[in-house]
Amino acid sequence: MDTKATNMTQDIILPDLNVTLRDAAHAADAYFLSARECVAANVAPAGKVDRKLMDVEQRATHGLGWILSYVETLKQVSEWADRLAADGDFGEAEQLLSQILFGEYLHQLVGGIPMTQCEIVRPSDLGVDMSTVTTLITTPAVSSLLSSGNTPATRLRAAALIKDAQGRSTVENTGLDETLTMVRDQFRRFAEDKVAPYAHEWHLKDELIPMEILTEMSELGVFGLTIPEEFGGLGMGKTSMCVVSEELSRGYIGVGSLGTRSEIAAELILNGGTQAQKEKYLPKIASGEILPTAVFTEPNTGSDLGSLRTRAVKDGDNWKITGNKTWITHAARTDMMTVLTRTKPDTDNFRGLTMFLAEKPRGTVDDPFPAKGMSGGEIEVLGYRGMKEYELGFDDFEVPAENMLGGPDGDGMGFKYLMATFEGARIQTAARAIGVAQSALELGLKYALERQQFGSPIFEFPRVTDKLVMMAAELVGVRQLTYYSARRKDEGKRCDLEAGMAKLIGARVAWSAADNALQIHGGNGFALEYPISRVLQDARILNIFEGAGEVQAMVIARRTLDEYCAARN
Repeated sequence: MDTKATNMTQDIILPDLNVTLRDAAHAADAYFLSARECVAANVAPAGKVDRKLMDVEQRATHGLGWILSYVETLKQVSEWADRLAADGDFGEAEQLLSQILFGEYLHQLVGGIPMTQCEIVRPSDLGVDMSTVTTLITTPAVSSLLSSGNTPATRLRAAALIKDAQGRSTVENTGLDETLTMVRDQFRRFAEDKVAPYAHEWHLKDELIPMEILTEMSELGVFGLTIPEEFGGLGMGKTSMCVVSEELSRGYIGVGSLGTRSEIAAELILNGGTQAQKEKYLPKIASGEILPTAVFTEPNTGSDLGSLRTRAVKDGDNWKITGNKTWITHAARTDMMTVLTRTKPDTDNFRGLTMFLAEKPRGTVDDPFPAKGMSGGEIEVLGYRGMKEYELGFDDFEVPAENMLGGPDGDGMGFKYLMATFEGARIQTAARAIGVAQSALELGLKYALERQQFGSPIFEFPRVTDKLVMMAAELVGVRQLTYYSARRKDEGKRCDLEAGMAKLIGARVAWSAADNALQIHGGNGFALEYPISRVLQDARILNIFEGAGEVQAMVIARRTLDEYCAARN
């Protein structure tokens, strides 16, 4: 770096930045606690959260979920910055992107958080008065970041660093240990060599991802990544799952998602399965011999799983399943379904649900569902095409009684087993979102450097580089939030709240990055021949599956309000 650039950087990076970030995160946390108290006064007047009042005050409660997600993101970036600084690795790019993210998110906390493009939640919506806002913005660290954290000068210098690193400055110094860094590098090479060059063609032709790719993924251990070694897996943690999912999704979200169904099935069996079920299925899932799919959603239930209607009736040594399922990913080419059914006909809630490990023959293009008692049809979709989506119909589809998850004790335990998988699934979804956002950043940067307008690359225009820098800064935030949730999972700690926040922020970051990268492409981005058109289509699903953004915000708010009420009582 030349002397002029060094002096410029010294002028725009805030002094004692680590301390400033730490103090600002602490002040933001205090602001959240005040906001939570305001919301609790309206939705828990008797000291216990009232679900009906939460619905009435939906804007405020969902806004609280977003505030907590922002605050936790800032806390995790601050802690990451401290770890890097302790190792002497908190470099110029990391410093600039951290303070830019803080500057922007603090502005949104006090001015309005975009829950969607047309729904801005402001402090007054939660009942937060101006004195509380004033306390936050007059905190010296916050004031400094609001005025000087995210400026044209900081973004200009950050853009130059992103250009020099071809967008990679946002991923190289993630704080991963040596083993996970090696894992990331291995799967990055795989994605770059075997996935990225072909992904757009698979998408345009609406083709299933070739089996050769699945075979190579099996050999690399993708499907057994977190399965214990005693059952044929690699015995690695959720953090490794994040790294692998991120890199594969950077190549193509469909490939990054291939491991999701194996992850869900394995976690269901590990948490609820009998010893015989673990010994029978986990090694085959780990090796890729069995490709599973999750069969939960129904046409008229969506997120309301308590209203599920597909039923299973005992018939001798078998259970017979009858009903309809929808949005079943990769259903035709799989060998086993984890099917959620109602086995207790006198129930209309979660208590009557049971999970089955339902084997089926692998389908073909000509005969996708050859199993007796089972039919299906493809749902044509906008993006996320590499595995295809299906509607399924069951008519006395037989499953041996021994395949009830958990054995006889698993009757009526299906919902409980399913809830235990949501942490891991949402962490992985956040990781997939990071990969999609990273792909969008790199595509946008490449086009901005190549595209000439008025005699210069469009990268020279501030509103182009502003978009790229904010993509990179938000990636720093959501990556650290996601890794944090994975670490908690690996430590055996409850992390449904952290996983939900990572998924909520990650989905929005991916959509924003893809949308803005397409904007950088201009009219060409709207052309199907450009990969960014696929990335945009793929990004859109992330705010819907594994808990729609609205549901996710509600769940986060409910959890933190319950904690508040419990502490008060």
